[in-house]
Amino acid sequence: MGLSFEDLEVGSRRDAGAHTFSVDEILEFAERFDPQPFHLDEAAAKASPFGGLIASGWHTCSVLMGLCGRNMLSGSTSMGSPGIDEIRWTKPVRPGDTLHLFISVLEKRISASRPDRGIVSLLWEGINQAGETAVTVRSKVIFGLRGA
Repeated sequence: MGLSFEDLEVGSRRDAGAHTFSVDEILEFAERFDPQPFHLDEAAAKASPFGGLIASGWHTCSVLMGLCGRNMLSGSTSMGSPGIDEIRWTKPVRPGDTLHLFISVLEKRISASRPDRGIVSLLWEGINQAGETAVTVRSKVIFGLRGA
């Protein structure tokens, strides 16, 4: 069995992998899901306040979710999430940028109404190749207890 509620220690930080963003994937995501000029068109992006093409914030969050799912949640007792508390996009993600995902456990508690599971508060940090934080996400995930 993979990760369960008992394995998640408050204060711990896990490396959940990395992803490098390409021009093609930035354009493809933008065409489908976030058709704003600074995500879609390199010339328009140069004239924008960003000074060049950037990935959609929703694209960066989707990539981070993929990393988390493959490298942390796969095989775990995760029962999904009741929601996201906060997302902050603090640095544009540009073609060629590599984001490393680090996930920290902020707090955890066993559910009062369902004692076979617990709620874990997490901080996700997408850190680029220069060591700069590009995105942070605060969320909660429900994990089953190992013996439940």
